[in-house]
Amino acid sequence: MDTFAALAVPTRRNIAELLARRGQLSATDICERFDVTPSAISQHLKVLLDARLVTVERRAQQRIYELNPEAIHELADWAAQMSRRFDRMEDVMKQQQEDT
Repeated sequence: MDTFAALAVPTRRNIAELLARRGQLSATDICERFDVTPSAISQHLKVLLDARLVTVERRAQQRIYELNPEAIHELADWAAQMSRRFDRMEDVMKQQQEDT
């Protein structure tokens, strides 16, 4: 799944934000913080895993989730690149306005 499609759903964004604030959490800990079924959280976590936004580690009977720093850095790099492009576009638009 595409990173942006995975983050398009508010619950998945909230899970990512929770993991960013709290670090590693079990699936049970994540479920306790949302007003949806454990099955729904499991599906959201699967999408985040498929998009490589989170990683999972099995510890005995638990699954421990955390953000994937590599994927987060890729998102940050993309956002920085887009910001530079928008800045350049704004400069071009200002120049065109001054020329008219």
